[in-house]
Amino acid sequence: MIDLIPTLSSGTRIAVIGLGYVGLPLAAAFAMKYPVTGFDINPERVVSLQNAFDHTLQVSEEELNVVLKHEIDQQGLYFTADPSELGECKIYIVTVPTPADKNNRPDLRPLYRASELVGEMLKKGDIVIYESTVYPGVTEEECVPVLEKFSGFKLNEDFFVGYSPERINPGDKVRTVTNILKVTSGSTPAVADFVDALYRSIVTAGTHKASSIKVAEAAKVIENSQRDINIAFVNELSKIFNRMGIDTHEVLEAAGTKWNFLKFYPGLVGGHCIGVDPYYLAQKAQELGYHPEIILAGRRLNDDMSNYVAQEVIKLMIKNDIQIKDSKVLLLGFTFKENCPDVRNTKVIDIIKEMESYNTSVSVYDPWAKPEEVLAEYGVISYNKFESISEDRFNAIILAVGHEEFRTIELSKLKAERCIVYDIKAFLDRDQVDYRL
Repeated sequence: MIDLIPTLSSGTRIAVIGLGYVGLPLAAAFAMKYPVTGFDINPERVVSLQNAFDHTLQVSEEELNVVLKHEIDQQGLYFTADPSELGECKIYIVTVPTPADKNNRPDLRPLYRASELVGEMLKKGDIVIYESTVYPGVTEEECVPVLEKFSGFKLNEDFFVGYSPERINPGDKVRTVTNILKVTSGSTPAVADFVDALYRSIVTAGTHKASSIKVAEAAKVIENSQRDINIAFVNELSKIFNRMGIDTHEVLEAAGTKWNFLKFYPGLVGGHCIGVDPYYLAQKAQELGYHPEIILAGRRLNDDMSNYVAQEVIKLMIKNDIQIKDSKVLLLGFTFKENCPDVRNTKVIDIIKEMESYNTSVSVYDPWAKPEEVLAEYGVISYNKFESISEDRFNAIILAVGHEEFRTIELSKLKAERCIVYDIKAFLDRDQVDYRL
């Protein structure tokens, strides 16, 4: 069995399945040392990458041109939407999304489809490594049976699996894939050693080899659950202090002078990780007969923050004698986080819906979000050029995302005679805003 495990060398061929925010940076990093085939089911995405353009802005044109290759047998990074071109690879790394459905239940369909595709390509001795965030047990209990069915092979006899959770931070140009410590694991001790050595060959920050795949899966899902709960706590503090007439951020600044105080701040919790992953852990816990109270309480509180913000803005407009019906409201930012074009699971949409339920007219300005993507996914018209909204005057301005471009925006030129400015992120100078979360 050990003899089947491939020897790690500069000629080891790697396939990365899924070229989104996680897969592309990983593929580019591996391509500095190994021949890598990057696969995506979206042919348009593949064509863009073949032309050295990444719409997620995770990998620059210059970085892509360094590793880009146009022949499959060359070292570097080769892009394809054709599964048949994966057949010569020895290592398959799956980086597809793991979303939740409208009822907040884990949606493993992308993972199943990727496993079917890889299963049809498997040869004896191949290793499949999953990076997608899942609850403990998914790799061995959900993915492996699919691999076995479509390959006709048996785990740890004919092929092997590993799990190394992604730790990509979209939009972060400092903490990149190669300088964030990586957790690794494998289906046997020898495979765990191989997977660890593979990642250690490109991750300068080092690796942590977990004792099992389930441990590695659990480590990932609690990272984001912990962050979600901590943000929920300060969101609740914000609601309490607002009633007391105390500035939450001033409280946090004062408390943060103690060395062991954890610096979390109130705000919206969206995106494809923190706003989703706790539901994966909760689902598994409920299957085992345990109701996770803290995890789900944090989720409920954070999911409600958009409605809370909208209702606070409405109250403040009434207090300032601003007519609600037909008033003009400007949302600054639509993406789920700052300085990033990712609009997946953004909670700004909930603010828009709640404000519109009061018959206000809402405009959205976000220099990072693609208007066509926002329209296709959410049915919302947005603008990424300031000139598109600069002639309007607004009765309420809500800063929802802390894009750097908003540092220098002249709010005075956008205000109607009666206007309130509400800063969710405490991003703007205090004298520019009337209220903040």
